[in-house]
Amino acid sequence: MLRDRTDTRAALWRIAGGQRGYFTASQALEAGYSYQAQRYHAQRGNWTAVDRGIYRFREFDALPGGEDDHLVRWSLWSKGRAIISHATALSVHDLGTANPSQIHFTVPPGFRQKDDAVILHRAELAQDEIEERDGYRVTTPVRAIIECAAVQMDQDVVDSAVAEALERGLATRRRLLHTAQRLGARAELGIERALQEAQ
Repeated sequence: MLRDRTDTRAALWRIAGGQRGYFTASQALEAGYSYQAQRYHAQRGNWTAVDRGIYRFREFDALPGGEDDHLVRWSLWSKGRAIISHATALSVHDLGTANPSQIHFTVPPGFRQKDDAVILHRAELAQDEIEERDGYRVTTPVRAIIECAAVQMDQDVVDSAVAEALERGLATRRRLLHTAQRLGARAELGIERALQEAQ
């Protein structure tokens, strides 16, 4: 039995509603829109074509956007495999002075997609190192800080993030040091310096 048009739109709207209005071609197909119907809606302006195989309901274009709406779009680009991390995660958590011009993602080792707008870091993350957000996933404040120290990001960025995380109760000195030890000597050194600054 063919799905009613209203039901089809409602099904896709439910998916897109949890993703700031964004959805993929495969999600639209699953909701009942053929590829031909998808082209029609994009050409008519019912949907905004954001990237290859990524759309957004035009109604969301008129709404005030959140600062992290674009992160949902990039999460869909990665087919949900990328996790916001490093300086971008610090920015999401509003920690310190990080203001990256590119989006930092942690992806599984076999991830093959590339784009100039993103910086990819390869690692397997544990579930307790990830937080779920509306339409994307992000590393926890502690993990984000340690990642930045491990890649030797500007020490001022690490210092400010550590100071704010301690002040807001998002981390303890012990947890920061313990996590840094797992990521190696560079991370440990950066965190030790930041903790000295925070005294």
